[in-house]
This record gives sequence, C-alpha cells and structure tokens, in this order.
Amino acid sequence: MAPPVQEKVGRNQQLLSRRAEAVPRAPFNVAPLFADRARGSRLWDVDGNEYLDFTGGIGTLNVGHNHPRVVDAIRHQLDRFIHTSWHVVMYEPYVRLAERLNALVPVPPPARTLFFNSGAEACENSIKIARIATGRPAVVAFERGFHGRTQLAMSLTGKVHPYTAGFGPFAPEVYRLPFEPFFGRHQRTDAQAAEEAREALDRLFSYHVEPESIAGVIMEPVLGEGGFYPVHQAALKVLVEACREHGIVFIDDEVQAGFGRCGALFACQRLGVQPDIMVLAKSLAGGVPLSAVTGRAELMDAAKVGGLGGTYGGNALACAAAHAVLDIMAEERLPERAEAIGAKVMARFRDLAKHQGCVGDVRGLGAMCALEIVDPATGAPDPGRAGKVVAGARERGLLIMTASGNVIRTLMPLTISDEDLQRGLEILAAAVAAAD
Repeated sequence: MAPPVQEKVGRNQQLLSRRAEAVPRAPFNVAPLFADRARGSRLWDVDGNEYLDFTGGIGTLNVGHNHPRVVDAIRHQLDRFIHTSWHVVMYEPYVRLAERLNALVPVPPPARTLFFNSGAEACENSIKIARIATGRPAVVAFERGFHGRTQLAMSLTGKVHPYTAGFGPFAPEVYRLPFEPFFGRHQRTDAQAAEEAREALDRLFSYHVEPESIAGVIMEPVLGEGGFYPVHQAALKVLVEACREHGIVFIDDEVQAGFGRCGALFACQRLGVQPDIMVLAKSLAGGVPLSAVTGRAELMDAAKVGGLGGTYGGNALACAAAHAVLDIMAEERLPERAEAIGAKVMARFRDLAKHQGCVGDVRGLGAMCALEIVDPATGAPDPGRAGKVVAGARERGLLIMTASGNVIRTLMPLTISDEDLQRGLEILAAAVAAAD
C-alpha cells in the first residue's frame, strides 16, 4: 500500500520555523514572507508568489527595488573598494554627495552635511549639534512623533506602545508638544490653527520649560508611525517663528517624508519653511543604509574635531547609491510623479470613504497618503479590522502596511507604472470591502 501523500511545506513556512528558533520575537514583521527577488514595484517570495509592493521597504525605495542605475553604481564602487572608514581614508563620493545635498536641501546657506547609517542615528546627532551650537540642554518633540529606537531617539518618540514601554529610564530634558494643535483637524481655518499653536507654545514655555533653555525642536512634517498626518501649515509657521524669536534650532525630520514622497524633493518645500537642520535617511540611498544631517554651517561647525562621526557613516557603497538616486529623482522627475500618484490614490480613498462604512478619515501630502479603518458602528479606530485589510490585500497579491494601528499607509515606489498603481488600488479596495 502506497504511503499517504504528504502536503509539501513551503519555504516560507520552513523559514518562519527557523526564524522562531533563531531570532527574538521583538522585531515585528508585516508579512509572514521571505523575499527571493524584487524589481521595480514588484516582489517575489521564496515560494514563487508575486506581489505588488505598496510598502517600499517602509519608505526606503522611492526609486523602486533594484533600480538598474542604483545597482550599476554600487557595482562600480564595489570594484574599487567597499570600505575604508571616512575617518581613516577619505573618498571623493562622500564630499560630492555632501555638496549635492548642501545645494538641494532648503536650509539657509551656507550648509554643511555629514553622514550616518540610520534615521535614528541622524536624529540623535541633530540633537547633539543643536545642543553644542546653542549651549542649551532641552529638546522639544511631539506627541505621536517617531524618531527611532535608540536611547535618545526613543526618548524623542511620542508613543508608548510598542516603542518605549519597559525601556526606561529615558534621556532627560526632553519635553513634548501636543499632537492636536499642529496636526489633526485640518478643517480648521488658518487663523484657528495658528491661535491654537500659539496657545500650546505658551503652555509649554509657561509650565514646562523656558524657551531660553531649549536647544531645538524636532518635528516630522508628515507624521510617519504617528498616522500619516501632515502638519497644518499655519501652525507650522507659528512654530518656526517662535523658534526664530527664541534662538531655538528648528529640526525637520524628513526620514520618511523626504526624497520626492510628498510631491517635492522635500516636504518642507511644499510647506514653505526653511529648517535650520534637516534629518534625512530611508530613500536617500535606494535601500542601502545611509542617513544624513544637513544644516546651517554655523551650527554644523560647532562640534570639535572628533565630536561627530561613526565607523560606517557615509560608507562608499551607500554614497555611490545615493548619487544614483539623486540623478534618478531629477531625470525621472519623481517628485512630480509623486503628486500624480497621490492624486490617484486620494481619489480612490475618497471613493472608498463614501461607500465603505469602515473607512474613516483620508488624508495625504503627495504620495504619502493614509486611509483610516474604523468600526462602522462607532467610528472608533479599529486596528483589528485594519489587520484584516492588510492580510486580505496580501492574499490578493498586494503588500501594504499600517501606521498607528488602524491607518493604511501608502509607500509604493514612485517609479510604479500606472497599470501597477491601478491594480494595487483595486486590490486594496477589494480588501477593504471584504473587511467592512
């Protein structure tokens, strides 16, 4: 008698079992999948399944997976050398990349740039620079803001679960502005938003910290993990004016919002402000780890020699990739493409909001768009239902992810074709309808 046919266990399942034995549980995973290859806006897992990718490596792939020019740039540098450490033997691509960012980033000139590995590392160094340049200890961040998972970056992050719970004590002299006056209800008039922002700043200065003690204020122009809320432009203007009045360094964290995502090369250009320092990462190098801090020269030159740096910061391969990314951004006009993508996404999201009871607020800036999933009966945020939307989309061939639990966010590559964009939006709509 022949033995019973055994159901074949896929490689994804095999690797999930190995992950459980080899890797701690703490790192979250959007999808129970393992990648085999990826190109453009598509990804194939180890079982041969194809997916459209609306996550973009959590915003690192604005130029798409394995853009040929990025790959060629890395290969060319690989043939020359991989790593010397900038602090041991310098190399021209680092200097040239700093020059390019100094010319592109909208901080008051002259500007200076230095490089690190991650967004968290860049955020921490932006605070170090603000403190040494001003001689002040305090820093102000926002509720719902996310600036990373290392100690100071985590102290800046304005959400307890899952980011800070149980990891204290935290870095001192970090104060927080409330979410609502600066983000949130965008149906307010400019005058209302400005007045509420002034009141929030008055409370901060009166009851929490004197402005003369504040080195810097750090803000995301569009909250990333905090729910994809764009800052209210009138409230932002009040904040920047207060920083100027009191000699406070205004730090713009564009780790997720930058490099074309919001319909301009940088979101602050859409919002009409000039930061003193900008923090950049994610899509800067097309998926290769690289971050940057660019700021006014008098601030950036305040630290003594040896006071800033890191062994891998500005790695040669990453710099080569970043040069290719900047070329692609300009030549393929990806910021303009982001605006066109965002218009199509928001049109579909507004239609879903009209016809699906589980869709609440929809919002966005450029191609950084959000759709809230709520309980149809109460309108309350519904993370469980949002998880069903994510799973349903994946079953239909689309990778999507949430922010702040119940918010579906879009981070598709800006190189995505119209056909793939349309197909992805149709899949997402089907997943939303099935979860309604």
